[in-house]
Amino acid sequence: MAERKETIEVAGRAVTVSNPDKVYFPRTGHTKLDLVRYYLSVADGALRGAAGRPMVLKRFVHGAEGEAFFQKRAPANRPAWLDSVVLSFPSGRTAEEIVISDAAGLAWVVNLGCIDLNPHPIRADDLEHPDELRVDLDPVPGVGWPQIISVALVARDVLADAGLTSWPKTSGSRGMHVYARIERRWTFTQVRRAAVALAREIERRAPGEATSRWWKEERHGVFVDYNQNAKDRTVASAYSVRPSPDARVSAPLRWEEVPDCDPAAFTIDTVPQRYEEIGDPAAGIDAAAGSLDRLLDLAAADEAAGLPDAPWPPHFQKQAGEQPRVQPSKRRSPGGASSAGAADARAADARAADARAADAGSSGPAGRRRSTMPLIEIARAATKADALAGLDRWKQRHPDAAALLEPADILVDSMRGRSSTWTRIRLNLRNIPAADRPRQEPLEVDYDPWRAAGS
Repeated sequence: MAERKETIEVAGRAVTVSNPDKVYFPRTGHTKLDLVRYYLSVADGALRGAAGRPMVLKRFVHGAEGEAFFQKRAPANRPAWLDSVVLSFPSGRTAEEIVISDAAGLAWVVNLGCIDLNPHPIRADDLEHPDELRVDLDPVPGVGWPQIISVALVARDVLADAGLTSWPKTSGSRGMHVYARIERRWTFTQVRRAAVALAREIERRAPGEATSRWWKEERHGVFVDYNQNAKDRTVASAYSVRPSPDARVSAPLRWEEVPDCDPAAFTIDTVPQRYEEIGDPAAGIDAAAGSLDRLLDLAAADEAAGLPDAPWPPHFQKQAGEQPRVQPSKRRSPGGASSAGAADARAADARAADARAADAGSSGPAGRRRSTMPLIEIARAATKADALAGLDRWKQRHPDAAALLEPADILVDSMRGRSSTWTRIRLNLRNIPAADRPRQEPLEVDYDPWRAAGS
């Protein structure tokens, strides 16, 4: 039987929705057509965050509970009225990405399976100068919503002191986003430099609640993810539905709403009515572009005080002034060795670590460095569900150790492969007495994303 299609009229264009009855959110029953209709009901707000910008297509062709894949290159069979632009990436590669401009383009990308929208912080007419500073507040496991709100309010104050107007929204996941429009005068590197200074200042003002530390094993509280401002990074934009069981939305807020807001209150069902009643709280964002000068002055002061550049994402080349891009648990202690003997000392350290592991009978994953801190790796999996299933098996074998783990000790990383994400799980055994710590064992799930990609 032929697949059912439905054609809708949007912005004066005919847009075909294929398989409109396909259920995208099994727990709520929302279909692909429901998703399209949701976006059309908030189109002006969604386009304020996504229109005119190159967009990565994050496609959930099997619905919200399936795995997504990233499509940077615009489909060859796109309609003639849909714009595109060629981007260059840090890897040296280029890609022609979709640029939507109206509600028809919005409906078209949603029909491809894009549950959330992932635009770059640039406009298609100037690819080198971002017009957004993005503050992504990402809580470590176990951190409650009140602490996230508290850090968001500190971020607002720091941005205000820097002369920038800030616009909050729920992330639709566990955290919160705070955006500030900026004049298009600075490069990605300069915008990221300002974001690092901002993150460090937030940490200084709320040291017990916020962190600017890049490595998960060093984090506490709410991580201010400055690297979301590096080139080629995207964030789910305003009014994006997220692939959560309850079809939660990344909802713009007024600052006076933030202290008492409940992120679970903003869903595919509730946001259209809210939008109809109060409009878009971020309606004035485009008229509020500000300067990065004060944040860049703060960055210069941090550098003068001896603070190095913070670590960049792993796929970027090493940057001048960047601190070592090595997990703290894997760094070698400088000890007292001279520079001439440093290589010999490092080799001796490595041999000693191998000898200790051999004495303990450890059999870590082949070819992977052994940690000098109590970190062990549990799983590398194609899906988060597979990785968590592996973690559950490990906990069943080590119930006493598992009982001592704090939420922040379970490090679940979403890793980006060539065209899709995969999941890594590590455990920090710091809260388990040294004599009782389980050894590194063969991984519960040992997925190789590069072999799976055919590379």
